[in-house]
Amino acid sequence: MLEQKLKSPKFFKSISIVKFMPLILLIIALFNSYFIVIEGHVGVVKRFGEAKGQQNPGLHFKIPFIETVEMIEVRTRKNAEKMASSTKEQMPVTVEVSVNWTVNKEAALELFKRYGGLSQFEQRILDPRFRSATKDTIPQFEAEQLIQDRASAIQGIERRLAEEMEGFPVVVDNIQIENITLPQKYINSIEIKQTEKNLAAAEEHKLERQRLEALREVNTADARAKGILKIAEAEAKSILLKGKAEAQAIEAKSKALKGNPLIVKLTEAQAWDGKLPSTMMGEGIMPIMDIREKSDSN
Repeated sequence: MLEQKLKSPKFFKSISIVKFMPLILLIIALFNSYFIVIEGHVGVVKRFGEAKGQQNPGLHFKIPFIETVEMIEVRTRKNAEKMASSTKEQMPVTVEVSVNWTVNKEAALELFKRYGGLSQFEQRILDPRFRSATKDTIPQFEAEQLIQDRASAIQGIERRLAEEMEGFPVVVDNIQIENITLPQKYINSIEIKQTEKNLAAAEEHKLERQRLEALREVNTADARAKGILKIAEAEAKSILLKGKAEAQAIEAKSKALKGNPLIVKLTEAQAWDGKLPSTMMGEGIMPIMDIREKSDSN
């Protein structure tokens, strides 16, 4: 019986395993003696479950089988919530909000010790306070204001949440209202109201355009009237100057005639066309004589 066991392959296999067990344990120990922390995380080193320290990104060593590592993300994380609330006029509203937050890298070990990790911190601390800040802020605004001015509501949530999260090892920023759901009746009334505003604005624009066109026509007519007036003034001035020149010429000619009677003869000579008169009138009973034949015979 003993000889059969010694000759059995299983016996030799068990001996081989026992022989190489230290080497196997050594290899396992070597693989458990280091860890790598990737970018955007810190490694919290635990010894028998107790957090002892934290390590930055890179290659690090630990005691095999005694120490373990918990990774804590220190990059920006986003939490979203969908909740029911009411507006200032007690109108039911459903809002979808989100918040970005980041763990303080230097305080990752403290966060792990106090809350046990990121998921527990979110569930126990961040999310309840975020919902509370949102539900306390939304009722301060009317429905129309929420739709048209989300920025004011976001600022209100940010202020309230900053107060709630003061003293915790995280940084909270960039809150967004992703969506607002109001009753359909109210949405229809807003659309009607907006349509009326658009029509009123269009009518006002039309009236303003008509006013500008009328003003332009008035300016054009005024410019034309001023142009006509200037033309008339120019013509009147021209006539006045022309009459004044003619009067001065007549006056000068009259003075010249008085000073020299021969100027009359000179003027007549200048005006003569070179033809003799065909008839002549005599004095007394002297008949009218035709001197054209005599002139011709001469």
